Amino acid sequence: MGKSKNKKFKHPRFSAEGLPASAAKDVEDEEEVDSPAGELLEKLQSPCPDVREYACASISRMVQQSQAIPAFLQRDAVRCLGPLLLDRSLAVRETAAGALRNLSACGGFEVCEDMVKQDILTPLTALLIECCKGFDSGSGLSPKSQKDQKNPKNPVEDVANEAVNLLWNLCESCSRALSVFNKAGLLDMLIRCLERHPHNIELALSAAHCLHTVTEDNTELLGSLSTAVLSGLESVLLSTQPGMAHMLLRTLAAGSVWNMKSCLPSDRQARTLSALVATLSQSLELDSGTLIPELREAEAARSTAVSSGVEMAERAAGDVEAEEMEEEGDVGMKNGKTTNRDDDISDLLPTGKEELREAVALLAAQQTSLEIIVNMCCSDDPSDDEWEEMSSSDESEMCPDGISEGNSSLLSPLCLSAEVHSALLNHSIPEKVLKKTEFPSSAAIEVCGKSPAWKGLIKKMQRVQCRALTCLHNILSAMEFESLGGEPALQALAEHLSKLVFSKPEIPKQEEFLEAVTSAVRSLLQIMASKNIPQCMSAQQLMRLSEAATRCDTVSVRVNALAILGITGSTLAREQGTADSLQMIGNALLQVASKDHNMVVCGEALDALFDVFADGKEAEKAAKNIHLLPSLKALQPVFKAKLRKECKGKYSPDQLCVLDNIKINLRRFIGYLETLE
Repeated sequence: MGKSKNKKFKHPRFSAEGLPASAAKDVEDEEEVDSPAGELLEKLQSPCPDVREYACASISRMVQQSQAIPAFLQRDAVRCLGPLLLDRSLAVRETAAGALRNLSACGGFEVCEDMVKQDILTPLTALLIECCKGFDSGSGLSPKSQKDQKNPKNPVEDVANEAVNLLWNLCESCSRALSVFNKAGLLDMLIRCLERHPHNIELALSAAHCLHTVTEDNTELLGSLSTAVLSGLESVLLSTQPGMAHMLLRTLAAGSVWNMKSCLPSDRQARTLSALVATLSQSLELDSGTLIPELREAEAARSTAVSSGVEMAERAAGDVEAEEMEEEGDVGMKNGKTTNRDDDISDLLPTGKEELREAVALLAAQQTSLEIIVNMCCSDDPSDDEWEEMSSSDESEMCPDGISEGNSSLLSPLCLSAEVHSALLNHSIPEKVLKKTEFPSSAAIEVCGKSPAWKGLIKKMQRVQCRALTCLHNILSAMEFESLGGEPALQALAEHLSKLVFSKPEIPKQEEFLEAVTSAVRSLLQIMASKNIPQCMSAQQLMRLSEAATRCDTVSVRVNALAILGITGSTLAREQGTADSLQMIGNALLQVASKDHNMVVCGEALDALFDVFADGKEAEKAAKNIHLLPSLKALQPVFKAKLRKECKGKYSPDQLCVLDNIKINLRRFIGYLETLE
């Protein structure tokens, strides 16, 4: 303990706030037979494709409300919708896939498990295979409807997009789905979808997201990779299409390539790694603080222009209609309503919020880039971050255990580490990461805050900052002292972090920010203490930070805070006239060690006490003043009892091993203090 652990990001799982499949069993049988759910599921059997399409679209909307999901699950909605994935009508296929996609996203992990158990992947796999065959034909899987003919895109691609999103949800939520994915050869289907990126970026992005998920810690899949898969990803990495969506696509492809690093042929390693890091560098070079206000301004200007165009078109259409009505009398009327005309103005209306989508893609690309760099600077050993993360009080965010990578003769992380180190430095990645640790631009926040549609970007900007701080933590832990710029660079970094944390009257209380910034401060202080480099943060400031952090519900934040106190105290113990500061730190650590309900946090507090009061006249003086020896003697039996009674089944074997070592060190430290007296 006391050692800073490198963080590792798992591919983010979708929020499982919906109702689990088991909740369907709790629905009362008193529901009316002709409930909306029952009526819509009956309509799925209609011989009319328009009715089936309407029913699928209605179900898709309804399941976005969690309270509606149990009624559909109770009536076997998955089994009813599954066959429609292979319906003769493309429109029905698309809306059926969309309904299942929303059900998987809004229903939660248990619903996804239930969908896989009901064999939804069999028709989904068949659908994806047929879609990929239909890409090249251009005519799709069935004759185009009149609506399809007006759509310049191949309608099969719209079906494929819904299907890929459904596959993505299932694979990131269910290990059984991932196993089926591996055996069904669906990786090639995703690559085919990815290759559509020059003219259908939406489909390509869906495929890239799914690919980024299924390639993570998937030994079975990596063992059967073909050169076509790697070539497809390389072509995306080297693509040059402009726009933020394409930047996000290249970033996701870079993440998938990194997941597949152990499979890269030796003659392509250097070239691929260079393209990968160059992609991340390009993403981080972009200044969201400047681009987001520009995009918002462009949206406002476009909206104004479109509104003017619509008014002119309406006036022109009205004049033409009036003339025709005079000539034709009531020919243009049917049941008291005017019939639809071919010269409508729908083409003049905006196709969507392009600028907002660009802004979202920009922030997603930067967040993903930072997460990839975090993993590049992290050991592949899962035990490295297990101590803190497996004890998180927020178990809802825990990801399922990944499959550990097997050994590869082609490329191991150790072989790549020197090349990664060089590539990151050549592209100035540490400097670009540091730039992203700054607080989001006030101008961008102000612009986004004025529009309800853009307001959600504020949290995304804050998340990019947090990812950058976590990335900084890993870079500090992984890189050599000289590579980081030596003493001047570290002192400047200490000043930068000090401004982030202490520039405002109160320490920021957001848990995500606290976790990221305490990790970075902890890593920096460890390096500076080991090199005897003075830093600008005072003991009182660090106490303020630690006090705020120890009140946080997240275990890793409290652990970081205690480690910061331990590093600070052990440094002060070597100096003269620091007994008062050591007393303050010692009292804080004792309070946590005796009162925190989490044994991992108690153990970290004790470990920090051992470091602070291990040696030195000032430490001896402070220890006597706070009655450290009797306090630890009183704490010892309580700690042993908790370890014996409360920890079984609550903590991992590695955590129990560390706690057992702390119990032994506590006994030895008490003996050491007794000899001093």
